[in-house]
Amino acid sequence: MTPAHPRALIDPVRPQGGLTLVELMVSMVIGVVLLVGVVKVYTQSNSAYQVSESAARLQDTARYALSVIEPDVRMAGYWGYYKGSLGVVGAVAQTAPTAAIGGAGATTCGKNFDLDLTQSVQGSNDAYTLACAAFNGRPVVTADTLTVRRSATTQSTAPAAVIGPLRVCSSYTSAQLVNTAPAAQCPVPPNGSVADLVVNTYYVARDSQAAANSPALRMWALTPSTVNNPDFVDTEIVPGVEDMQVQFGIDWTGGSCVATQYVDAFAPAAWPAASTGQIVSVRVWLLVRADAPEQGFIDNGVYQYGNRALANGTTASLNTAGAAGKAYKPADAYRRLLVSRTFVLRNAVGC
Repeated sequence: MTPAHPRALIDPVRPQGGLTLVELMVSMVIGVVLLVGVVKVYTQSNSAYQVSESAARLQDTARYALSVIEPDVRMAGYWGYYKGSLGVVGAVAQTAPTAAIGGAGATTCGKNFDLDLTQSVQGSNDAYTLACAAFNGRPVVTADTLTVRRSATTQSTAPAAVIGPLRVCSSYTSAQLVNTAPAAQCPVPPNGSVADLVVNTYYVARDSQAAANSPALRMWALTPSTVNNPDFVDTEIVPGVEDMQVQFGIDWTGGSCVATQYVDAFAPAAWPAASTGQIVSVRVWLLVRADAPEQGFIDNGVYQYGNRALANGTTASLNTAGAAGKAYKPADAYRRLLVSRTFVLRNAVGC
C-alpha cells in the first residue's frame, strides 16, 4: 500500500467558491432597497428644508417691512419741540388752493399733499388714489395706502440761505413750516429745532424692481433737505409684500387717548367735520408671498384681515373689480404669511 503524499495531508487542494446567480440577484435587490431608502430620506429632508427656508424668508420679509413702518407711524404728528398739528403755521389743507411753498411736491401726489400737517396720518381704503403713479403704473388695486407726516428727529442739514427745502421750525410755544431761511421765531437748540419735513406714503405695487408680477411694498417719500425744489421719490422697501390693509384707531372723545373703534383707512375729507376725536393708533396687516411657486404645494387658505371678510365672499385675485372687501383665497402654489401689528401714536394731542 502506497502512503499518501505528506503535502496532501497538510494542505489539501480544495475547489474555489463564489456567488451564485441567485445570491447576486438578492444582493442587488437589497442594495436597490437601501438606495431607494436613502434617496427618499434625502428627498424628504430637502423638502422639509425648503419649506423651512421659505417660511423663514417670509418671516424676514414681514419683520423688515414692519421695522420700516413702525417707527415712522409711531412718530406721526411729531413737530419737534411743539405738540399738536393744528397750531403749525404754514400748513395748508388739501382742500385749499395750491400753495407755492410746497414746490413740486405740492401737486405730485395730490393738491397740497406735502403741506397738510393737520393730517399726521391718512390713507385710502381698498384703492390707490394718489395722483403720483404707482411703480410701472400697476398698484395692487384693492390694497390700502398709508401716509405719515411728521418732522425729522434730527436737525436739518440744509444751509439757512437755501430756498426750497421744507423745514419745520419749532419751539415750546410755536411751530412754523418754512421753505426759506429760518425765521426769527424759529430758534435752534437748545431752545428750538429746525428739522426737515417728512412725508411718507406706503403702498403695494404688483411688480418689484427685480421681476414683473412679483409684488413689493413701496414708498413715496418727500425728498430730503438738500433738494431745492422738494418733490416725491418712489422707492422700493422690500419685495414679497402682496397686500396691505390699514385701520385707524379712533378716540372719539379726543381726550382718553384710547381707541374705542377701529375704522378703515380714510382721506381727510372723510373725517366728520364736527368731530372732536383723533386718531391714536394705526393697525396694519401685511400679506407676504414667497418669491416663487413651490412644486407640489397649493395654498388653499382663506385669508381674512382688515375689511376682507368671508361674509363678503372670496376672491382669487386682489386686482380684479369687485375684489375689495372679500376674503382672499388664492389657490395657487405660493406660500404666504399674514402678519398684523398695532402702532400707538406717541404724539396724539393730550396723550
